[in-house]
Amino acid sequence: MTTRSPAPKRAVRAWLSDMDGVLVHEEEPIPGAAEFVQRLSRIGRPFLLLTNNSIFTPRDLKARLHRSGIDVPEDAIWTSALATAQFLDNQRPKGTAYVIGEAGLTTAMHEIGYVMTERDPDYVVLGETRTYSFEAITTAIRLIDRGARFIATNPDVSGPSLHGPIPATGSVAALITKATGIDPYFVGKPNPLMMRSALNRIDAHSETTVMVGDRMDTDVVSGLEAGMFTVLVLTGSTRRDEAEAFPYRPSRIVESIADLLDELG
Repeated sequence: MTTRSPAPKRAVRAWLSDMDGVLVHEEEPIPGAAEFVQRLSRIGRPFLLLTNNSIFTPRDLKARLHRSGIDVPEDAIWTSALATAQFLDNQRPKGTAYVIGEAGLTTAMHEIGYVMTERDPDYVVLGETRTYSFEAITTAIRLIDRGARFIATNPDVSGPSLHGPIPATGSVAALITKATGIDPYFVGKPNPLMMRSALNRIDAHSETTVMVGDRMDTDVVSGLEAGMFTVLVLTGSTRRDEAEAFPYRPSRIVESIADLLDELG
C-alpha cells in the first residue's frame, strides 16, 4: 500500500536518487528502475544518482548499472568520493593527503590535483576498501596524532555483500577515533553538504527537487535538511514500521521506485 502526502509546493524540476536499495540490490535491478531512469532521460529532467560508496569511480558504476539493464550517463553519478574531493579542493586547493581507499577515492583526489603522501599531509582521508590494512590504519592514527586533519567519505558502519554485512568506513573511522580521540568530518550522507553539492552539479534548487532513498538515517534526513521533498522506498534498508520510529518523516512513502513512474508522464 502506498502512502500519499501532499505534492511539493512547486513543480518538480529535478530528481536525486540513491542507488543501492532504490535501483539495484547488489547487481540485481529493482523492478521499475530501468524505466524510471529512461523516462527521466526522455523527458529531459535533470537527475543525479547518489551513493555513499567511495570504492568505485562513476565509470565503474555506469558499467555495473549497465550490466543490470540500467543505462545512466557517467556524469549523472555522484559519489561520496567526488563530494569529498570537491570539499577538499574548496577548503585547501592543491593540498596533500594520506588516503585509505580504492580507485573511486584515489582517482577523485588525483583529479583535483592533490598529492598523496605519508609525509606531513594536510589530511588523512578515509574511504571504503574491501581490504582494510592494519598497517595503513596505524599510519593514519600516527599522522592524525601529529596534526593531520581527519576526513571520512561517509559514516556508514556496514555495507552489503553477497555473504552479508561487511564493515564500512564508519566502523574503521570509529577505530581511528578511539585511538586518537579525534572525530572525522564526514562528507557523505547524511551531511546535507553532499546534497547541496549534488544540487549545484545539476543546477537545481532544493524546493523543486525530489530525493528518493531507502534509508531514513541517510537519504531521507539529508534530503530533508537540504530542503527537498523526500520519498522513502521500501525496497532497501528501512521498513515501514521502522520509518515510523524516527522523529522526522519523509514527505512520502512508496513500495518501490515503480510507484513513481506515472509522475514522470
